Amino acid sequence: MQKIKTFLWFDGKAEEAAEFYVSLLPDSKITHIERYPDLGPDAPGTPGQVMTVDFELAGQAYTALNGGPEFSFTPAISLMVDCDSQEEVDRLWTALTADGGEDGPCGWLTDRFGLSWQLIPAEFNELMSGGDQAGKDRAFRAMLGMHKLDLGALKAAYEGR
Repeated sequence: MQKIKTFLWFDGKAEEAAEFYVSLLPDSKITHIERYPDLGPDAPGTPGQVMTVDFELAGQAYTALNGGPEFSFTPAISLMVDCDSQEEVDRLWTALTADGGEDGPCGWLTDRFGLSWQLIPAEFNELMSGGDQAGKDRAFRAMLGMHKLDLGALKAAYEGR
């Protein structure tokens, strides 16, 4: 069992968001849906409406809450995906920016629910942990000029091409 779980606050779209997210990554699923009980007029939520959705993304546990409009997401927190290939970056970028999502700088984006993501090719992380400081500096500068990361261009910058 995972000791720490990410808890995400939505304004009425927790189930829609969780269903979308689990469709994107292998080893992902909805594990439980809890509905608001009927506790009277002063209780939060509408009786029968989805209150929380427990789900897993690539084996990591999350909970989505339909908490109302009081809070919204900020780019100060994001979900980072170590992508196995440029194809995975491209596929996830297209899906997550569709229907109102927005490109961001340096591999960041915001999905249609307002949640920020970072899509990072795993091979770029390997480049950045290597011993060639000049290569790392070139690759980092190249990344600063990108929205969706282009692994080929990052490798070329690292290699000085």
